[in-house]
Amino acid sequence: MRALWVALGILVAASSVQASADTRWRITKDHWSEADEQGFGKFVQSIGDSTCNSTESCMRSAANPYRSSDPHNFDVDADCAKFVYFLRAYYASKNGLPFGFVNGVSGSGSDLRFSKNGNRAVSRYEFIDKGNGIDQPAAMRAILGSITSATYRQAADEDKGVLPDFYSPKISAKTIHPGTVLYDVNGHAAIVYRVDSDGRIHYMGASPDFSVSRDVYGAQFGQPPVKLGGGFKDWRPLTLAKAHSDGEGHLIGGHIVLAHNQDIPDYSLEQYVGTKSDPSGNEKTAQWDYSGVDLSYFEYVRVAVSGGEMSFNPIYEFKVTLGELCKEFKDRAASVEQATENGISEKPHPASLPQNIYAAADDTWESYATPKRDARIKAIFAQSHKDLAEMLDLWRKRDPRIVYDGLDLKGDLQKLYASETQSCVVTYLNSAKQPVSLNFDMLVKRIYAMSFDPYDCVEHRWGATGAEASTCNDSEDKQRWYEAEQGYRDRLDPDATVHTGYGLAELEHRKAPTKVADVDLKSLVDDMGPQVAFNGMTPVGR
Repeated sequence: MRALWVALGILVAASSVQASADTRWRITKDHWSEADEQGFGKFVQSIGDSTCNSTESCMRSAANPYRSSDPHNFDVDADCAKFVYFLRAYYASKNGLPFGFVNGVSGSGSDLRFSKNGNRAVSRYEFIDKGNGIDQPAAMRAILGSITSATYRQAADEDKGVLPDFYSPKISAKTIHPGTVLYDVNGHAAIVYRVDSDGRIHYMGASPDFSVSRDVYGAQFGQPPVKLGGGFKDWRPLTLAKAHSDGEGHLIGGHIVLAHNQDIPDYSLEQYVGTKSDPSGNEKTAQWDYSGVDLSYFEYVRVAVSGGEMSFNPIYEFKVTLGELCKEFKDRAASVEQATENGISEKPHPASLPQNIYAAADDTWESYATPKRDARIKAIFAQSHKDLAEMLDLWRKRDPRIVYDGLDLKGDLQKLYASETQSCVVTYLNSAKQPVSLNFDMLVKRIYAMSFDPYDCVEHRWGATGAEASTCNDSEDKQRWYEAEQGYRDRLDPDATVHTGYGLAELEHRKAPTKVADVDLKSLVDDMGPQVAFNGMTPVGR
């Protein structure tokens, strides 16, 4: 067993030292009320709905109502795991609320962020007012210096010893809300900032370069096992016990007590084991149904979070999907541009890939490579293709869940596709410093050719071929690397536990998958058949 211990050092000691009056965290409440949870949700939603694009800009923007009380020189450089905890602790500090966090976990393997059997919490730190207030900036730095994605990788049913900071909630409109946490077991944490009435869940997350991006929940999070604790997490209720008042409304001393799973009304493992009882307890055979209707897991989440909404308007769904996919490409463009601007593509390629390309310890690779982002984009496209195909199949069968009042669904979807994708253009500067513009269709067609490797020329980063690729000045060695990495470009399921640290010759001998997921939404619409005749009526549509 290997343990990860976080030494807070002087930052911990600072919590009991008198701080300047405007930065002291004074605890005035012994627990988080429903109003406090709603307030936290509104705080997170305000930041998520804003246009801020980095952890620092988010906290300094008008979306943060507490920004004026922060020291002018306070920096917030946080990756995905740290940003989620930072938001929670920051809100607690500004609203007199108690807070503590797991600061040590143990597990097996050399990298606890990707331990195959999950981790266990072994220690906690609590922010306790010793009488002079807690130094809030020091407390925030302690959070930023302590949390990693290993903290999230704990069994969803853990209820002994040192308790996790989160619990697994029942999937419902009440429990999945702004402030709910999402954990991707491939090493990414995010926080929900908005839930639409139709069950669409919006989340935001930070990257190793401290940029903040936004997305919509779906198959990119996979369906991990209970032991890894992936998926939805709500903050475990806590109480500051045995504190005393100083007579001025401040709670002094005491210790934090966390609620056990059985004491949390909304605790449930249904996201892992399904809603139908299975005596074998086999997670792989889990099934979900809502009001007697069998659904896939991701369908179930959307229906349950919407409160039972099962009808779908193909026009609306397609419009929202296209907008989300375009945003994915534009967010990727910012990452690629950052790598090229910092001259990474001009450097010689390392002798081997990182031990795992999805969770590299190498700073250059972690900051500028995009294997996880690219896999997520392809996974979202593949899921969107699957969802659209199923929706069109229901329409052909005249399923009452499909709401469409027009006469030509195929034509309406084709017009929508043309109008929505017309403005979706990504422009990059090629190696000759000339602009190259790629429209949505071009991006989709080359999605499996786009390189995640920051050492590749920018043309290869965008999957260029033919004349467009002629300006690439990569060496023959780099060209071989680009071709050898095709197998990883074809993947939709980044596995941060597998070995990828191959040299070029080794990689060239590994076979790429022969089949990739279909991502061509346009062809799916263009190839639509008619509705099935119903009670002798003439089919509607074309």
